[in-house]
Amino acid sequence: MKVNMREAKSQLSRLGRLAWEGEEVVIARAGEPYLRLEPYREPRGERELGGYEGQIWVSPDFDEPIPELEEAIEDRKILPSEE
Repeated sequence: MKVNMREAKSQLSRLGRLAWEGEEVVIARAGEPYLRLEPYREPRGERELGGYEGQIWVSPDFDEPIPELEEAIEDRKILPSEE
């Protein structure tokens, strides 16, 4: 929903309720989008890194090149008309 600034001033409570219910409310100034009305959400706490220690295994040769794959990529035709 797009409303002009004057309408937003007179109907702020209604627009706030609509935004809280999930409606996208954009307030325009001179016909151009100016503000977006969004519900306030508490910021999430700091995320801690890790948590999967001992649950994930990575092969020792994970970063080693795969010659067959490299060859297939290098020999790939970019366009169907190329031969």
